[in-house]
Amino acid sequence: MDKEQRFYFKKEEKLTGDKRIEYLFAQGKSFVAYPLRVVYLEKTSRDPAVHKILVSIPKKRIKSAVKRNRMKRLIRESFRLNKHILNDVPKDKFVYLEIAFVYVKDELTDFATVEKGMRKALTEIKNRLENGRK
Repeated sequence: MDKEQRFYFKKEEKLTGDKRIEYLFAQGKSFVAYPLRVVYLEKTSRDPAVHKILVSIPKKRIKSAVKRNRMKRLIRESFRLNKHILNDVPKDKFVYLEIAFVYVKDELTDFATVEKGMRKALTEIKNRLENGRK
């Protein structure tokens, strides 16, 4: 299998740092692609950068840590398989996105539903960025 055809979720793709996360939620644009609430922000970097994501499952929604971790894995997997939707959005390789996915449903859901919401979310981000540049 060719490297370009493989789907990876690398460590560089995780959004970390309290200040960066606070800034994302304070300044980012948001919308809902059920069962996900999406907050995103376009950023620039001196070095070529990849899109960074954060996955959050509120304890208020799902009490069990085991179930929260399962949903995080499902959301990360659906992003990993569908991130190609965003690959051509920033034409400049020094522009990247910081994205937070917050789960808003009160119970667990299956992978198909999560993936449908993820595709809808990534397509919406792509459309908003393309319309903003015209």
